[in-house]
Amino acid sequence: MASKKTAQKTLSLAPVLDLNEATALHEKLLALKGSDIVIDASAVERVGALCVQVLMAGAKTWEEDHLSFTFSKVSDAFEKTTQLIGVEIDHLVAKEI
Repeated sequence: MASKKTAQKTLSLAPVLDLNEATALHEKLLALKGSDIVIDASAVERVGALCVQVLMAGAKTWEEDHLSFTFSKVSDAFEKTTQLIGVEIDHLVAKEI
C-alpha cells in the first residue's frame, strides 16, 4: 500500500527573478505540485514583485493542499526585497534546531 507521505522536492531559484522569469517560475512550481517543496533562494541577487507574488501564491496553494512549502535558505537580497514590498516570509523559512 502506498504511503500518504509525499517525497520532498527542492527548487533552486535563479539569481535574477524578474518579469521574464515569472512564467518559468510558475511552470516549475506547477511541475512540483503534489509534493512537499523546499525553496533554495540563496543565489537570488535580484527579485521582482511578480516573482514574489508567484511564490506566495504557491505557498498558499501548498497550504491548501496540506503540503509543506518552505524556504531552506534565502539571500540577503531576497529577504530585503520581500521586506521592502511588505511580504512576510518568516513563517516559511526553515528554522534551525
